[in-house]
Amino acid sequence: MNRQAQAAVLFLLGAALLHAGATDLALRYVKADLRPLLLASGAVLIAAALATAWYERRGGRRDPQPRPRSRPEAGPGPRGREPHAHPEPRTAWLLLLPLLALILIAPPALGSYSALRTGTALQKPYAYAPLPAGDPVPLSVVDYASRAAYGHGRSLHGRRVRVTGFLALDHAGRPYLVRMALNCCAADAQPVKIALTGELPPVLRPDAWLEVTGTYTPRLARDPVNNGPVPYLKAASARPVPVPHDPYDETWNT
Repeated sequence: MNRQAQAAVLFLLGAALLHAGATDLALRYVKADLRPLLLASGAVLIAAALATAWYERRGGRRDPQPRPRSRPEAGPGPRGREPHAHPEPRTAWLLLLPLLALILIAPPALGSYSALRTGTALQKPYAYAPLPAGDPVPLSVVDYASRAAYGHGRSLHGRRVRVTGFLALDHAGRPYLVRMALNCCAADAQPVKIALTGELPPVLRPDAWLEVTGTYTPRLARDPVNNGPVPYLKAASARPVPVPHDPYDETWNT
């Protein structure tokens, strides 16, 4: 790979990062808080590509004629060796792999397959904020699960809640409402699960997104993967909804 090719690959990779960071595509890979860093990385790569092209062009103007190969000097030792140029390593072409992945592959958000094979990431929070006014109360999967599992539902008694997540069905057909939680990026995503009971649609499709309205129930299950707590939600109604703007839940460790 010569310098011109290096500059082109760096420019295209930087442009792909800028495109991902400026659109919702970035949310398939990293949490929203990291989008500024993704944009900054794209800008740095583009600047490096332009600088590489400029220096290469400037060097070509200064030395337009190819240099003649020097003759080896007579005599033993290093002086008798003919100098030669060192080509750029072929591994530089591996930079094309992340570029092709960004351009050609737009992976979907992690879903029920990953959720059922990973233990719940639910953790006990330090404190619970007061529930907002309204009926039903909109809660994240993480917020409801932590209040039900670790707060024993004290803040949920007498309140209807509305929770949104994607559907997962275990090997026995039991339904779970799930959100994948991120620490940093999709590579470390872990599920938080709510088991569903009550009034549910007659046909349940894995990975479909549902908005479930219901009430707290003290019933508690254990995740078969890591024995973590999986609280239940008694559904009064459930309706399909589109995939949200950000499919990952980033509030689980707050």
